[in-house]
Amino acid sequence: MTIDWSNFTPWTALLGGLLIGGAANLYMLLNGRVAGISGMLGSLLEKHGEGKGEKALFLLGVVLSLLLWWVFAEGPVVQFETGWLGLLVAGVLVGVGTRYAAGCTSGHGVCGVARLAPRSLLATLCFMSAGFAVVFIVRHLLGA
Repeated sequence: MTIDWSNFTPWTALLGGLLIGGAANLYMLLNGRVAGISGMLGSLLEKHGEGKGEKALFLLGVVLSLLLWWVFAEGPVVQFETGWLGLLVAGVLVGVGTRYAAGCTSGHGVCGVARLAPRSLLATLCFMSAGFAVVFIVRHLLGA
């Protein structure tokens, strides 16, 4: 393994992590709810749900933070190495996994692990292991 030192940005990564953790903590402190992005988005799509305004504002803040970053720095180059079908299949798999795990990476991985919730620790272990396995299979066994 080699590190691409020209693109290694530990300070911006640390700042991003602190901002994500801070936002998740403030959301929990002020609203008593976990800042799980998929749960927030899902509840906005339901007819009857509480706290829709605060959830919409939180999600808007997630989107606006990227736009604000682009004002001060060059944004990341987004490159997909698959077509629309691959993206559609990936999105469906993520959605199904999120439903089965009763949460997503932000809900379990950021908020749940920080609270030492056993369910979140197990869910994070599962989705991280699955991600490692898929990358290994695609890169080393399939050679893609």
